[in-house]
Amino acid sequence: MDGEDKFAIHAAARDGKVTVVESLLNANPKLAKLKDDDGRVPLHWAASFNHYEIVSLLINQKGFDPDVQDDMGWTPLMISASCKDSDKVVDLLLARGADVNQTNNNGQTVLHFLASKSNLDLARKLLEETKPPASARVRDKRGQYPIHRAAAVGSVPMINLLLKHRSPLNATDNAGYTPLHHAVAEGHGDTAVALLKAGAETDKRDVDGFLPLELAPGIDVRKYIARKAEEEGIDITI
Repeated sequence: MDGEDKFAIHAAARDGKVTVVESLLNANPKLAKLKDDDGRVPLHWAASFNHYEIVSLLINQKGFDPDVQDDMGWTPLMISASCKDSDKVVDLLLARGADVNQTNNNGQTVLHFLASKSNLDLARKLLEETKPPASARVRDKRGQYPIHRAAAVGSVPMINLLLKHRSPLNATDNAGYTPLHHAVAEGHGDTAVALLKAGAETDKRDVDGFLPLELAPGIDVRKYIARKAEEEGIDITI
């Protein structure tokens, strides 16, 4: 059997071929657990392309593991949550016990990916509706919490949501960056101001000795942050 035939169910799951997946499972139910060269089972591929019907088939197979990991440590939930318009698939996986706090090989949880993509609705669901809820206090191998990612992409609503759920505000990552460092360095003035309003510290230096406000990519960003901070009554030194 060549590689293409061996992983036919993976290809069918990826391509959305429901009848092919169903036929292959009827012939050999163990194919649901078969890992390909990336350590992925068919469910990973079905989740990657948001194929709801195929995910439904696969999660009803005997011995289904909602937290099965590929070679990079990604679970079907991590993959699905990283896709657009994947709410139905995510709900299926959650209903079958997917762990919202499982980490991959880089120590990242689903919430790290949602913060990077500013997927506020799904983040809120995982933080407020899932039992047990997602944690905003998981640090990955780069030393980053989800809030570091939210700050880097400039998502004020995500930052506020994470802070509401006990996210650290002034924690430093492996580069010595706080969320404020990330926001300023990426030129997200409004995000920096939101962090300052929440109590972000301006006197923490990164591993190279830079204060957050020294990382502004241009004088206009620095002036904007200073002006907005003054309007909010926040005492800062730039």
